[in-house]
Amino acid sequence: MTKEEKLNITKEKLLTATMQLMREREDPLSVTTRQIAARADVKPSMINYCFGTRDKLLHKVFEKEYESFLIDKGVMKILESGQPPKDILKQLHFVVAQCLLENFNFTQVITNFVLFKRDLTEPSFSVQYVKAHYNGKKTDEECKLIAYEMSTMMQLIIYRKDEIKKGFGIDLDNDDDLKHVIDMRIDLLLGGK
Repeated sequence: MTKEEKLNITKEKLLTATMQLMREREDPLSVTTRQIAARADVKPSMINYCFGTRDKLLHKVFEKEYESFLIDKGVMKILESGQPPKDILKQLHFVVAQCLLENFNFTQVITNFVLFKRDLTEPSFSVQYVKAHYNGKKTDEECKLIAYEMSTMMQLIIYRKDEIKKGFGIDLDNDDDLKHVIDMRIDLLLGGK
C-alpha cells in the first residue's frame, strides 16, 4: 500500500469518527481532537497533518454530508435547467439553506469557520452564476465579493434563525418564509424585484 493510500484511509477514518461523534452529541462543537483520534484509532497529530485543524475537519465532515443532501435534492437538475443565472442562484441557495436548517447542530459548528476562517481563495459555487448574471459588467473580484456576501449572510441568517423569528416574525423553518428571504437577499445583491 502506498503512502497516499494509507493517508486516504486515515482521512476517511477521521471523517467517519468525527461524524459519529458529532451526531452523538447535543453540542457537536464539544467534540475534541483527542476524542476524534481515539475513535479513529490514530494519533491526534494526524488531524492536523490530514486537515490542518480540527475546525477544518469539522467543516469537511459537514461538506461531505452537504454533498449527499444536494444530490438528494436534485441540484444537478437545477444546474442543467437552462434558467437565468439569478434564478439558479435563488434555487441553489434555497436548497443550501434547507440543508443548513436540517443540520442545524452542524451549522452552528461550522458557521465560525465559514465566516472567519475559510480560505477565501477557494472557489465558491455561486461565483460562476454571479459572473454569468453580470455578463462582464462586474470584475471577477466584484463577483467573488458578491458571491461571498450572498453565502456568508445566508449562513449568519440561518445561524440566528431563532432571533430572526422573535425579532422579525420570519420563520426560516417555514419553506415559504425561507424562500422569500433568499429571493429578497439575492434580488438586493443582484438587482431586481
